[in-house]
Amino acid sequence: MTEPKKKKSAAREWVDALVFAVIAASLIRWLLLEPFTIPTASMEKSLLVGDFLFVSKMHYGTRVPRTPLQVPLTHQKIWGTDLNSYVDWIQLPYYRLPGFSDVERNDVVVFNYPAELEYPVDLKTNYIKRAVAIPGDVLEIRETQIFVNGEAQQNPAEMQFSYDVMSSRNLTSDFFDEYGINQDSYRPFSDASGYMVMATEETIAELKKSPAVGNITKRMDRVGLGDPRVFPDGSYFGWNKDNYGPLEIPGKGWTIEINKDNIAKYAYTIQKFEGHKDVKVENNELFIDGQKVTNYTFKQDYYFMMGDNRHDSLDSRYWGFVPEDHIVGKAWFLWLSLDKHKSMFNKIRWSRFFNGID
Repeated sequence: MTEPKKKKSAAREWVDALVFAVIAASLIRWLLLEPFTIPTASMEKSLLVGDFLFVSKMHYGTRVPRTPLQVPLTHQKIWGTDLNSYVDWIQLPYYRLPGFSDVERNDVVVFNYPAELEYPVDLKTNYIKRAVAIPGDVLEIRETQIFVNGEAQQNPAEMQFSYDVMSSRNLTSDFFDEYGINQDSYRPFSDASGYMVMATEETIAELKKSPAVGNITKRMDRVGLGDPRVFPDGSYFGWNKDNYGPLEIPGKGWTIEINKDNIAKYAYTIQKFEGHKDVKVENNELFIDGQKVTNYTFKQDYYFMMGDNRHDSLDSRYWGFVPEDHIVGKAWFLWLSLDKHKSMFNKIRWSRFFNGID
């Protein structure tokens, strides 16, 4: 006669349930959906600071983890510590499962920040921007308007720029709040002559009607005024954040001639993201593994990302292309939105619940 199976203790049942929950959550987070929070104003007003959203891994295809030795449900650090949540003893090659679609122009995309070179690719900080140009596109910005392949692009519905709003009055936070401008989107001039304001064109049109406001001028960098902060070399090309390009976005299989201009435009990308161990540039010549190359064919696709808050976004204009292997997923829909400038129940932006992201 067999002995009856011993009943699990309450502690053992709790442990089993916890292990199952961690495994299930890890699989969902890896394969299907990952939660993401908007930490900065670079996408306002399309996405707001305090928006909580889900990122779809399914749309572009789930990446196989490249750094598999990692504490589950963590990213770079173990919760509440400064300890790395991973070890990089094993680094797997890049592979992506089949998805529903490729990254399309104007998709809102979550990706790993390319310029953060101290972490493995899949553990770099997550950024969110709009893909304004895809592989093979020729991008140009003329006085803030984006052109792709020579055609002006449709602007996001709630795109923002910075404006000088002149006023002799002391405009309060309540005044700006009436126009949907939060406390982080304006600041007074030191001489009390007015304010620098981040706003949409619609909001500026309403502000112009106010008797408290004088002249309003859109801030814009001058054509030909090269900005050394701008990628790849704003000083050399005479490019700035508002007047940029033309610049062709690299794609897998695209071959370029190695000359002075292409060295300036693409050498950094080849060096950092194409998987070569030894890339050097000397006297405007490119050397890979010690061999001089006169032509180069790219190994993967790249994208040009920009924030909808065009004058308050550090994006591809400053740090360059986003490689395909850095793409995390497509921003899909909001599930919660909290306004840090409000209190109690006023913090909740009810109208944004379960909104899709365009």
